[in-house]
Amino acid sequence: MTQTVPKLITFDEFVEWIPENSPKRYELYNGVIVEMAQPVGDHEEVIVFLVEKLTLEYSRLNLLYGIPKTVLVKPPTSESGYSPDILILNRPNLINEPRWKKESTVTQALSVPLVVEVVSTNWRDDYHKKYADYEEMGIPEYWIVDYAALGGREYIGKPKQPTILVCCLDEGEYQIRKFGKSDRIVSPTFPELNLTVQEIFQAGNA
Repeated sequence: MTQTVPKLITFDEFVEWIPENSPKRYELYNGVIVEMAQPVGDHEEVIVFLVEKLTLEYSRLNLLYGIPKTVLVKPPTSESGYSPDILILNRPNLINEPRWKKESTVTQALSVPLVVEVVSTNWRDDYHKKYADYEEMGIPEYWIVDYAALGGREYIGKPKQPTILVCCLDEGEYQIRKFGKSDRIVSPTFPELNLTVQEIFQAGNA
């Protein structure tokens, strides 16, 4: 039986391929197009809550940041493109982004002070693939928000517990801090942020 090998495409081809005004989201993983599953309500509630709190914080600090609806993050060394659940943009650096105007794509760590992925059933992508690429790009801070305790036991313990991992860049490598239950999130990007894991995970039950 002959197995068909999927045709790999470049990031440029991927950007041209994305259907205009499509309700579906797509990402590119090393040349392979992946359709993102429709998220459940609790997943979206967590995103809405975090977007509100993070927006309030950078606004309070008068930072020229923004949280766009749909932006692609392209690692420079691979044919991949990710659409994070939450991406904080450093807007003054967008003038240096060659793909920004025509493709709403960022490739530089200076454009992304903080990126957040809220874990779904494809948790390995957040814990492995995106972790490695965001680290290689030099994105200073990456949150893995595992509200449903879907990740591997090596990350969130045994028995599995809802956990937030805050990965902070130190000499080119992420150092991971784990937060759960009533822990207050410690964020280098927003050191005065007063937010507990419990508050975030209860967002869908408000």
